[in-house]
Amino acid sequence: MKVLALTGSIGMGKSTTAAMFRELGIPVHDADAAVHLLYSGRAAPVVEALFPGTTRNGAVDRALLSAKVIGNEAAMRKLEAAIHPMVREEEAAFLRSASASGVPFVILDIPLLFEKGGESRVDGVIVVTAPPGEQRRRVLSRPGMSQEKFEAILARQTPDAQKRAKADFIVDTGNGLDAARAQVGQIVSRIRSADWHPKNRDDG
Repeated sequence: MKVLALTGSIGMGKSTTAAMFRELGIPVHDADAAVHLLYSGRAAPVVEALFPGTTRNGAVDRALLSAKVIGNEAAMRKLEAAIHPMVREEEAAFLRSASASGVPFVILDIPLLFEKGGESRVDGVIVVTAPPGEQRRRVLSRPGMSQEKFEAILARQTPDAQKRAKADFIVDTGNGLDAARAQVGQIVSRIRSADWHPKNRDDG
């Protein structure tokens, strides 16, 4: 079973692209979704212990938590050290289940793939991209988003150009959903074909 990572900076359309892969029957593990579930479950008391006052009714309040960690590298590292091992456990369970079902390949949706060195543990990388102006428009239209918060998030992410340079496949969402869906279909066909083989990512 081949394991592909799907990644992309904020506002590039990664979640929409992940849904397109699911529509074609490709199992996708969403790291962000796993975090959401953990925040309403076993991670909530851990986060509350680290950052008192960030939970409500037994679940992490993401807005309160963001106010504590966005722009604070030390706090972000502390949070990630607690949460990432839990996410990896969820991911491992997903991979075991997918392997047992006999699917030819799966996708791990990992927002901070390159930032955390995760590309070495997958067979290939799909990067979702869009023009900078479109990215900014999408992100600033989100509720609760500000220019300052957007810049703080971007500062933690590998530049889009560097991600694209490291990609095995690219999906450009800047030309509409139909064009992106066509690119996804081509990628699925290529990965399923006998002429695509994972490269040794340790060789760069």
